[in-house]
Amino acid sequence: MIDKKLIKDLFFRQQKIQETIREAGCEGMLLVMDINIFYLTAVVFNGYYYLPADDEPLFFIKRPAELKGERIFWIQKPEQITEIMKSNGYKVPEKIFLESDELSYNEYTRLQNIFNFSKIENATALLRKTRIIKSTYEIGQMRLSAEKHVSTYSKVTECYRSGMTDLRLQAEIEHRMRINGSFGLFRTYGRNMNIFMGSLLAGSNAEIPSPYDFALGGGGQSSLCPLGANGTILKRGMAVMVDMAGNYTEYVSDMTRVFAVGTLPEAAYKAHNVALNIQYAIENVAKPGISCAELYNIAYKIVEKEGLTDYFMGTRQQAKFIGHGIGLEINEPPVLTPRSKDVLKENMIIAIEPKFVIPQTGAVGIENSFLVTKNGLEKLTILNEDIIRLE
Repeated sequence: MIDKKLIKDLFFRQQKIQETIREAGCEGMLLVMDINIFYLTAVVFNGYYYLPADDEPLFFIKRPAELKGERIFWIQKPEQITEIMKSNGYKVPEKIFLESDELSYNEYTRLQNIFNFSKIENATALLRKTRIIKSTYEIGQMRLSAEKHVSTYSKVTECYRSGMTDLRLQAEIEHRMRINGSFGLFRTYGRNMNIFMGSLLAGSNAEIPSPYDFALGGGGQSSLCPLGANGTILKRGMAVMVDMAGNYTEYVSDMTRVFAVGTLPEAAYKAHNVALNIQYAIENVAKPGISCAELYNIAYKIVEKEGLTDYFMGTRQQAKFIGHGIGLEINEPPVLTPRSKDVLKENMIIAIEPKFVIPQTGAVGIENSFLVTKNGLEKLTILNEDIIRLE
């Protein structure tokens, strides 16, 4: 049974998208990707979701067979869509929104051949832009995820055993995540971003660059998934950065905490405190209307002043952002980069993650999820932000 608040929310999302469809001079939007379909329906199915500019949506479904309701049509191939539309009195669109950034070339051209569209707009860009602003329902879901995220992280020290590897520690944390309600699915936007439940970086592994568009890398277990824990044995003097997904509802929270095996070198504690100061500085100025580029520049000026530019957001490869939007996926807009054109708006939810990598020691820093309110930022992931001793 779908929550009544969610039903109301879905209705307003649909209306908002339909208004944009009309403004663009199009007749509808045809969706295939699961996240986009879920955003407008609260379900996932194999098939096509068609939202006309001025009418109720149509569902063209291949699987699962159990879905029932009005305007649901069963198909085996997309060529049947136009036939069904014509036979049921629906207008076949000529001007359409398609997921141009996500569809394969074959599917894109196949749909073009079926419909013979005269105009195609980018549904991917539209939906990602629309999802930037969270509804009251979505904010509530992200609060729930953040609460469970915090609950799991509060038990990390119980997972540690002397002499264990980073992979074993991560597995113990993942076990608690699942027991605490995690879906166990790390959803990202973009190609070549496969990862299992999050990242844990210990010692020098934090210095290894990754092809993934994340803040930090790590060698990973295989060259097929080159990110995160790689079998490093946890030893005294190592920093352990835990950046595991907060996917306890359909909406994800994001949070990083740093743990220490024994005592770390003084340089690590200094850099960690600088990261906390960056977060504090951003919290003090961030509010609706401030540019994401300005927030990045505030962070970088502090880094320069402290003489830590060589370690900021990596060493051998440095990420050029200190935050990003979150929601149904972990990497949503806006992105806090020095060239960003975005500004903060009320009811955005962003993750802020100033981090440093100290050679031979590991990664330090902080990451929290924040709701942008009319008065500034509200922290959703509230937990001890100091470097926490494991041993």
